Amino acid sequence: MKRASVAAAELTPAELRAGVARVERLCRWLRPDVVCFLGLTGWRTAVDRAAPLGWQDRTLGGSRVYVMHNPSGLNAHARVETLAEHLRTAAT
Repeated sequence: MKRASVAAAELTPAELRAGVARVERLCRWLRPDVVCFLGLTGWRTAVDRAAPLGWQDRTLGGSRVYVMHNPSGLNAHARVETLAEHLRTAAT
């Protein structure tokens, strides 16, 4: 089910896993080199409870996976400079 949400906490683990499965299908079809996930909490809930920020050990549909903080205003601790650095890293 696709729906808008304000925070990852509004989504169930099943919804998050379904979203990752959908992204995996898209990656298999579109074949991007990298897919960047915004939201460590959601990734941890759906994929790997111990996942760190940054590059992940697993791929999705053959694409490398990078996880960073969600740039939402709800993440007061996520500074613009830090987010920009994550995006530069994911782009390399």
